[in-house]
Amino acid sequence: MSKDNIQPIFILPEGTQRTTGKSAQRNNILAGKLIAETVRTTLGPKGMDKMIVDSMGEVTVTNDGVTILQEMQIEHPAAKMIVEVAKTQEEEIGDGTTTAVVLAGELLKQAEELLEQNIHPTVIVRGYRQAAEKAQQVLRKMAVDVSSSDDEILKQIASTAICGKGADSAKEKLSELAVCAVKKVLEDEFDKDDIKLEKKTGGAIEDTELIEGIVIEKEIVHPAMPRNVKNAKIALIDSALEIKNTEIDAKISITDPMQMQAFLEQEEKILRVMVDKVVKSGANVIFCQKGVDDLAQHFLAKKGILVARRVKQSDIKAISRATGAKIITNLDDLNEKDLGKSGTVEEKKIGEEEMIFITECENPKAVTVLLRGGTNHIVDEAKRAMTDAIGDVAAALKIGKVVAGAGAPETELAKELREYSETLSGREQLAVQSFAKAMEIIPKTLAENAGLDPIDILTELKSSHEKGQKWAGIDAFTGKIIDSWKQGIIEPLNIKTQAISSASEVTQMILRIDDVIAGGKESGPPMGGMPQGMPPGMGM
Repeated sequence: MSKDNIQPIFILPEGTQRTTGKSAQRNNILAGKLIAETVRTTLGPKGMDKMIVDSMGEVTVTNDGVTILQEMQIEHPAAKMIVEVAKTQEEEIGDGTTTAVVLAGELLKQAEELLEQNIHPTVIVRGYRQAAEKAQQVLRKMAVDVSSSDDEILKQIASTAICGKGADSAKEKLSELAVCAVKKVLEDEFDKDDIKLEKKTGGAIEDTELIEGIVIEKEIVHPAMPRNVKNAKIALIDSALEIKNTEIDAKISITDPMQMQAFLEQEEKILRVMVDKVVKSGANVIFCQKGVDDLAQHFLAKKGILVARRVKQSDIKAISRATGAKIITNLDDLNEKDLGKSGTVEEKKIGEEEMIFITECENPKAVTVLLRGGTNHIVDEAKRAMTDAIGDVAAALKIGKVVAGAGAPETELAKELREYSETLSGREQLAVQSFAKAMEIIPKTLAENAGLDPIDILTELKSSHEKGQKWAGIDAFTGKIIDSWKQGIIEPLNIKTQAISSASEVTQMILRIDDVIAGGKESGPPMGGMPQGMPPGMGM
């Protein structure tokens, strides 16, 4: 057969797009760098906010890295991998998402320069892996011990987390609340669900308060029920206090008014039996996860029992942790031992809505922070700031190690990694040096966001570290080099270790990709790097 008659062979379906080699690597690296550039301006105490408007017109104003990335609806597959870094950081620690993403973007940028020097991706990956392992060792060596009795350090950790957020004006008050909240519920294993953050517009951020108990956004179901119960004995019921519908469709034929009366009386009798079981247990407050029949409400009101219905499962669990009540799914099993106790259960009007406060619990394992603020946007940002502060304090106590912030640990890391690279031979040495250079993106970004000259600041910062000042960092407000530990800029060690670990791993994964095959979906982004309809440089 002549060469002219050879038919082309198609191994992929029609519409499939494929990018290979350096082109694929370049596109993936560009996507990662663009993601990092998007959130980079939000880093540090002088970081700016982003306004994100979704398709429904809902507005989010924040400088929280993971919130920005989640709201942006990113489509590029490599960019999505960077977003996963932020999500992992949020789930594991609760803070440091912007740091992790900015580090990943800079590691990719440094790798791109090595690729242009014809250094093979596997060599870069191997060097990055060695550098990441060394970085973890250096950080652990630098770290300082902390315990739950170090109140001042814990407050400084919370304050550092809040600094630069929308709630910055009240950081002293919020820091104190965050530390108190964590210490109240801290056991062998901290569960962030044990601290309930309840938002309410109205008042100022300074009006935020810690309630040693639970606050739920519910109202008492019947007007005749008490609004305030002292020495509350609380029953948590995960079943309906109403007549159940049959599982199958059924019809009842009634031909006589007496039959109708008998039917209604039987329903009433069933509800009375339910109420009697509750009364017999000694409960004077009921939180029901499902519905409560109107007639049952009437009977319970007659007995002076306070009832809230359709309470969220998460709230039921929180009340259980705070009061010691057991969650009951079958009323027949309800007895006095299953009841929880609290000093007071009362309904209060906060703003325009009623809320139920369960307070004066004996030894609560769950508490509530009631967040206040002038508008929804302010309250939302206060909640994000409080989430970060609580996460940081809990993370510090979990491993008992902290480091100073303000770019100090990253600068020290860069110095140590450069020294380490000199012990290596081969091209991995260049990869380790690039990893060290990437670490400096954090102090550089802090300087840029504060309106300072990053070259001058980095030069001065490196000089201080060369003199052995390992906690030398940047004061974003004065532009001076400071001892960040003495200034109270402190962060949990695992924010740094997790950020470096995640950023390094995702970078290595992206660098190993040399072939991108996209299925022929009409709505999907073309694998040339940019989603359809997006201008160049906006591949997100």
